[in-house]
Amino acid sequence: MDKKKKFTKIQELTYELKIKDVMTKKVVIVSPRKPIYELRKILYKKGISGTPVVTKGELVGLISIEDFIKCLAQGEMNALIEEKMAKKVETLYADEPVVHAVRKFDQYGFGRFPVIKRNNKKLVGIITKGDIIKGLLKKLEIDYHEEEIHRYRASHIFEDIIADNTTLTFQYNVVGKDFNKAGESASGLKRTLYRLGIQPNIVRRASIATYEAEMNIVVFTNGGKLTASVQPHQIKIDASDSGPGIPDIEQAMQPGFSTAPKWVRELGFGAGMGLLNIKNCVDKMTLDSKVGKGTHLEAVLYLN
Repeated sequence: MDKKKKFTKIQELTYELKIKDVMTKKVVIVSPRKPIYELRKILYKKGISGTPVVTKGELVGLISIEDFIKCLAQGEMNALIEEKMAKKVETLYADEPVVHAVRKFDQYGFGRFPVIKRNNKKLVGIITKGDIIKGLLKKLEIDYHEEEIHRYRASHIFEDIIADNTTLTFQYNVVGKDFNKAGESASGLKRTLYRLGIQPNIVRRASIATYEAEMNIVVFTNGGKLTASVQPHQIKIDASDSGPGIPDIEQAMQPGFSTAPKWVRELGFGAGMGLLNIKNCVDKMTLDSKVGKGTHLEAVLYLN
């Protein structure tokens, strides 16, 4: 198998887990009206190198130990935190998948990101690389015990069915613009495939491809369907919608190209890697799209 099609269990879980599942919920915060000299005791006592600045539950900035040292060197210890804090803050939403956090850590090189609620922008947590690692390890342990039981029941289903041709079909309805439920279909299919005894690496590839297809329906259309057809020799994933269609498929396959509107990008979606990720995950992909009529994507993974 081509190396680019090998995916780890960790990669799979970064699509399934939400940021709220792994983030630190008890966050040390400071008021913007506090003087800088009071920051020293907070950072030292809590053993942290920075903290969100919050007013009435809403994030208004970040203040770091670097800001404190700069004020100390310039003799500005009586300045208010709001005067020295960073006001333009990169954040993450609690309901985003962990894979979005991984990409942001890679993009910015920060040590942490504040986590806010999508509907009211209130601070609900903070996430670090360490939080992600701990969350993934915990999920791995839970999944191992739960899935072993289910897999034992279903893993020999194709051997037990007597027929010349057997196909198991699973269909999922995807609601457009519903980011709270985005990813649920891919997660459900993933658990089903594991319980059927499909090879883990193939399940990972199928679940990532399905997630990306599902997100395209959520972001760009008013809804559609995902269908997975499982046969003894292959898995075929169909994603269809009646959305606006893709004007230039070749351009849409370029890394980073996206027609997602600004408000969607601000929600953490529409990074322009979806179709390319699908292609990298599967053995065969076909894409048919007509402007004003919709899009049909078919992806096949061979069970060899």
